[in-house]
Amino acid sequence: QVQLVESGGGLVQAGGSLRLSCVVSGRTSVNYAMGWCRQAPGKEREFVAAINWTGGSTYYTDSVKGRFTISRDNAKNTVYLQMNSLKPEDTAVYYCAAAIYVSSIRTGEPTSWGQGTQVTVSS
Repeated sequence: QVQLVESGGGLVQAGGSLRLSCVVSGRTSVNYAMGWCRQAPGKEREFVAAINWTGGSTYYTDSVKGRFTISRDNAKNTVYLQMNSLKPEDTAVYYCAAAIYVSSIRTGEPTSWGQGTQVTVSS
């Protein structure tokens, strides 16, 4: 198991940018895929982006392609989500996730979840 701590959320105007960070601690010797999911009020948690262990492959939900970029720095045990051109519909609690397989993140069944960080985009 690993522990995940997110940071970087906040309030931003539409069209603005935020960068979320997720620091991984614990059993970091395991090669985890990492990702981000989000949950808006009254909606189910949904997949946003994922990255494999090496960082060589990335995956995005269609609504964020071209606007969000996921990356990782394994030396710092940190994964990032750069969010540009933010829209009010991006407002949600964003959760960091870790799993052996990217598919587990995409289906909402990772090994570990972070506590979440609020992102609010005003119109």
